[in-house]
Order: sequence, then C-alpha cells, then structure tokens
Amino acid sequence: MAGALGLGLAASSGFRVFVPLLAAGVAHRVGWLPPAPGFAWLGSTPALLTLAAATLLELLGYYLPLLDHLLDALATPAALAGGALLMASSLPQLDPTTRWVLSVVVGGGAAGLVQGSTVLLRAGTTATTGGLANPLFATLENGLAVGGTALALLLPLVAAALALGLLLFMGSRWRRWQRRRVAARQAARVPIPPGFA
Repeated sequence: MAGALGLGLAASSGFRVFVPLLAAGVAHRVGWLPPAPGFAWLGSTPALLTLAAATLLELLGYYLPLLDHLLDALATPAALAGGALLMASSLPQLDPTTRWVLSVVVGGGAAGLVQGSTVLLRAGTTATTGGLANPLFATLENGLAVGGTALALLLPLVAAALALGLLLFMGSRWRRWQRRRVAARQAARVPIPPGFA
C-alpha cells in the first residue's frame, strides 16, 4: 500500500512538482500519512508555507507565455528529486538503503518519464499552435496533478494502477517516437551507388 501511494504521488509530481509535495506534507501534518524516519519536516509549518507558495507560483506560472518553457526546464530535475523524495517519505517500514534505491529508481523514474513526456507535448503544442494551446495544456496538467495526488492519498492502489498504465502508455509512445526518428534519419540518408563514390 505504501509503495502504491509513493508511486501515485511520484507520477503526479511529473505533472506539477509541488502539488503532491504539499499534499504529502499536509497528510503528514494531520496524521493521515505517517512519514518515514527523517521526513517529519515535510509536515512542519515552514515547509508547508514554502510548499504552498511554490505550488501557487507553479500552477499559475504555466499560464504565462515563455515562462511555461522556463518552468519546464527547471521542473525536469525538480520532478526527479520530488518523485524520489515522495516515494522515500511514503516507505517508513523499509531500511534506508532499500528505501532510497527504490525511491530513486521507481519514484524518480516515474516522475521523470511523466515530466519528460509533458515537456515534449508542450513543445509540440507550441510548434503547432504557436503557443495558443499551451494554457489549455497547462489546465490539463494542473488537473492531472491535483486529481492524481488526491487519488493517490485516498485510493493508493487505484492510483498506482493508473500511474503504471500511464507510464506504460508513455513509454510505448516514447519508443514509437524514437523508432520514427531513426527511420526518418535513415530515409534521409541516400546511399551512394558503387562507382560514384
């Protein structure tokens, strides 16, 4: 159950880094989610105030042209760290080495895959619509971050199943996109017939 909760929160941090961190901090503070050893600070008043301000700035910042791309550049490494942190804070019963290895690989990997996919999609919407569709895309991401976080806290197994399905879907799309890129590169290379070299 704790691993499912961590995976759901980590995947949600790929959409918005601070939404699930704030929710986890509030859950720790009210006793809904017992923190792993060393993570009680996440529910402290200074941490909650900082996370609330960062969440508000992140949610609104994606509606501003050009700032959304800057936030994507900053959010990519932050999502990896946030996903690992959320996974680690959700696994209180594991020894520290196992907890951190799982957190970096599973939590950071899930958040990174989601975040990387959203960066590519935002670049695609910018290229095809000149950035006009980016506010709509930002609204969708905000909704997925809030909804995924709420689902992870209320129904962790369902959230983990949905997160796993999302990750598998994004992974297959990523592989398909890579294959098309390789095929396009190979098609662009016209072989030189023997004797003309």
